Amino acid sequence: MRLCMFEINATRRLGVVVDETVIDLVATGGETGIFTDVTTLILGGTAAMDTACQLVREAPASAHHRIDAVRLLPPIMPSTVLCAGSNYHAHNAEKLNTPLSGKEPEFFLKTADCVIGPNDGIVCDPKLTRKLDAETELAIVIGKPGRHIAVEDALDHVFGYTVANDVTARDRQVRQSPDGFTWYELGRGKAFDSSLPLGPVIVTADALPDPQALTLRTRINGELRQQANTSGMIWTCAELVHFFSISFTLKPGMVILTGTPAGTAWSSDKDLGGNWTPAPGLIPATRYCLAGDHVESEIAEIGILHNTVVSPADGAAKRRH
Repeated sequence: MRLCMFEINATRRLGVVVDETVIDLVATGGETGIFTDVTTLILGGTAAMDTACQLVREAPASAHHRIDAVRLLPPIMPSTVLCAGSNYHAHNAEKLNTPLSGKEPEFFLKTADCVIGPNDGIVCDPKLTRKLDAETELAIVIGKPGRHIAVEDALDHVFGYTVANDVTARDRQVRQSPDGFTWYELGRGKAFDSSLPLGPVIVTADALPDPQALTLRTRINGELRQQANTSGMIWTCAELVHFFSISFTLKPGMVILTGTPAGTAWSSDKDLGGNWTPAPGLIPATRYCLAGDHVESEIAEIGILHNTVVSPADGAAKRRH
C-alpha cells in the first residue's frame, strides 16, 4: 500500500495512492479516529490496515482525487528521527572522515521541526550556512514498539519506507583542529528549519520485502548527482533498527534515516576534504545548493520527492500563507 497525507479544501486527509489517484480514506466511510494520519493508522494495527484495504476496494468515485489536484503533505510527522551517518562506503571515500566514520553508525537526531513535505521550499539561510548540501536517503517508519530488538527480528518492527532528503549545512558540520583532527558538529550541521523533506508516500513493508535492493537517485536542476543501490549500505536496515533500539524504545511513528551514498556536493569541496570519484552517468557538483535550485530525491520503488531551494524571505512568505 502507498500512503500519503494530503490537503484538499483546507482539510488534511490520509490517503492511499493508486496509480495517479489519491483515495481519501475518511471520504470512503473510514472512522476519523483511526484514519486521521499514518500514526493513528499504525496504532490501529492489523485490523485498521485490513479495513483500509477494504475501503480502497469499495471507494466511491467521490473519494477519488487526481494526485495533481491535491497538495501532498509530509506523509508522517515523526515523534523522533534517528539518523545514521556515514553508512555507505562510497560516501565515506568521497569526504573527510572522523576516526569513527564507517566503524559504527554516526548517531544524530532530527526533530519534527525539520520536516517539510513534497514541493515545499528548502530554506537556504546564509546566516546559517553557505554550503547547503542534499542527501537522498531511505527512511524507515517504525510500526511495532520494541527495545533491544534482535537483528533477525528487526524488520518485523518496520511499518514501511519513505524517501528523505537529509539536508546538511556542511560548513557547520565539518570541523578541524589546527593539528588536523576532524570531527562533526551534527547538531547545527543537520538539524534546522526545512532540513528534512519527506515523501511523497510511505510504502508499506509488505510491498518492499527487501529494503536492501532499492535504487536511489538525486538530481539537482536535472543533473544526476547520486545513483546507488541500498545494497551498498555498511549497516543494513535491520542492523540499524537493532542499533537504535539499544538506546531508545522504538515506537510507532518514529523514523530512522539510513545514510546517503556518494555524489554529494561535499565530494567536490577540497576545503572540506572532498574527493570526487568519477562514476558512470554522474555529474560532479560545481557548487553547493542555492535559492532556485530544484532537488529531486528518488527511490525508484517509492517515488520522487521534489523540493526547490528558496531564500529565507520566500520561505517566510510561504509560512505566512
